[in-house]
Amino acid sequence: MFPQNGQPAYSPGRLALITILQFLEGLSDRQAADAVRGRIDWKYACALELTDAGFDASVLCEFRARLLEGKQEAVLLTTLLTRLCMEGLLAGRGKQRTDSTHVLAAITMLNRLECLGETLRQALNVLATEAPDWLSAWLPSAWAERYVHRFEEYCLPAKKDEQYALASLIGADGLHILTHIDQQTEWQ
Repeated sequence: MFPQNGQPAYSPGRLALITILQFLEGLSDRQAADAVRGRIDWKYACALELTDAGFDASVLCEFRARLLEGKQEAVLLTTLLTRLCMEGLLAGRGKQRTDSTHVLAAITMLNRLECLGETLRQALNVLATEAPDWLSAWLPSAWAERYVHRFEEYCLPAKKDEQYALASLIGADGLHILTHIDQQTEWQ
């Protein structure tokens, strides 16, 4: 599943732990990578030096892709749950949800939401630079609050229906922008 030559910056075991922490806290890849770089609790949980520089967020996406490609996603959670039971951190009598596809899908959805929101925010930034008067003439005031900050700084919704609602809202906002661009005759 991982190359034998060369030494990866982060072991698969550590990336698995980071993936679990990411899921538990409902973080996107970028937010999880920031947590590894900047949060002492994550550094201790991952057995990292406090000075560890972390890694790029794309490493987590690549790790999940390798898990799925190697059909190892179920092994990840089963191994973790077994180890937690051995350490006495989970009661052996209780039923534990070990659906790894649920974990990976939840993380993927958060990443897609972040990308979607950040794409629209970036488009608005370009329009604000290139055509500020045109943009301010029709820009809904609610958008200033919604798109002023980077989406990685947001606490993205945890519930699936709220995630879909946010995705629909961003999509509708994008369509609103495209409609105004199509109606613009000065640029043609």
